[in-house]
Amino acid sequence: MNPTIGKAFLSLQRSFIVLAVTVVSCASLALPVYSQKLSSADRNRAKDMLRTVRDEIKDKYFDPKFKGVDLDSVFNAANEKIESATSLGQAFGIIAQAVMSLDDSHTVFYPPDRTLRAEYGWRMQMIGDKCFVTAVKPKSDAETKGLKVGDEILTIEGAKPTRKDLWKINYYYNFISIRAGLSLSVKAPGATEARKLDIAAKMEREFQVIGVNDYNRDIERDSERQIENRFARVGNTMAWNMPTFSVDPAIVEGIMNGRSGQSQNLIIDLRGNGGGYVVTLEALAGFFVDEDTKIADYKARKEMKPQMAKSKGKGVYRGRLVVLVDSQSGSASEIFARFIQINGKGVVLGDQSAGAVMMSRGEGLQWGTERLTLYGMNLTRADVIMTDGKSLEHVGVTPNFYLRPTGLALSRSEDPVLSEAFKLFGEDVTPEQAGKFFPFEWKYEK
Repeated sequence: MNPTIGKAFLSLQRSFIVLAVTVVSCASLALPVYSQKLSSADRNRAKDMLRTVRDEIKDKYFDPKFKGVDLDSVFNAANEKIESATSLGQAFGIIAQAVMSLDDSHTVFYPPDRTLRAEYGWRMQMIGDKCFVTAVKPKSDAETKGLKVGDEILTIEGAKPTRKDLWKINYYYNFISIRAGLSLSVKAPGATEARKLDIAAKMEREFQVIGVNDYNRDIERDSERQIENRFARVGNTMAWNMPTFSVDPAIVEGIMNGRSGQSQNLIIDLRGNGGGYVVTLEALAGFFVDEDTKIADYKARKEMKPQMAKSKGKGVYRGRLVVLVDSQSGSASEIFARFIQINGKGVVLGDQSAGAVMMSRGEGLQWGTERLTLYGMNLTRADVIMTDGKSLEHVGVTPNFYLRPTGLALSRSEDPVLSEAFKLFGEDVTPEQAGKFFPFEWKYEK
């Protein structure tokens, strides 16, 4: 999965400001199962959570006018719906829907966690206007049923995935209504007819997390292993597959001061990078400007200092740069790519990015006194306005050149986008060769 949802929730314990897109794939997350009948006590608990979430938004949301949404009306209606809800899952879905009325990529409700998780065994992504299977877990029911990388997903439980709504589908089945399986309609590359598949999920009971901070450190160590070990050099060109900004900025600075910064040509691959820490974004941007340069301003309730790229002086990268993005490049990734475009420091290739660019903080919430129920939300504290005066929220970054893999290329494990990036620097790398550089690795899934 894209680990950003997990990091956003775990960031409740961190002091870093997070710029991370809240999208997930059908993935292995700690997921709640709420199919039991709703008791009177649970109904009251859900209503209390609804009121707390509403109050958090009223007190802290970046726009005091709530984008024109009548917050009281929305939440009063949600309260009435909870009165007739028949399960906790339905009640939590009502809270989630109320929060989504803001149409904000970074403001999301997280129900109480459980120790059960579901592994659906496959991953998907929007490429252009179509949704494709991008990974199938070995020995999963998805593999057994014949789901293949490169298959186009036509429907999920009868709903057509779109760029606008895919994250909602993912969010719903991962957090609100976990399923023992999902029904898909898919079509193989070049096929004229669709096939229907009922794919079972693997339900697993995870260990009980005793110390959240210990788990946070484990997540960060995984991020560091990813970010420090995803390189490919061909001739005078170094490609760095950077999967997250959720690492200490010193890690990024060490990489840029080392092998990446010493390359004549550099490809920074931000495909699938959902964002992360502001300080890490600022540290990376500082390697591409000769003087301190504004990245973006914040639009918030209170005045905030702008995002700044502090020049690295003699350590500034002097080579040529290409940045790769796709529909899962979110927030900090989008800001960096657009910063490079605006300042003329490189070329951006790939697909339209996610358009999920806000500054948010995790809010750890609780219900009860003697026996606590822990839940939370991600809450937008500011819109991010680039130096061209525009927000990237719901817009994304338009690449200088659109390059997208086809379903057939995916099925063959080819990477025509990375191949073309190498070719821009005169390196002869075929799509088949490029596809071997940064393969999907299930071991990093959380």
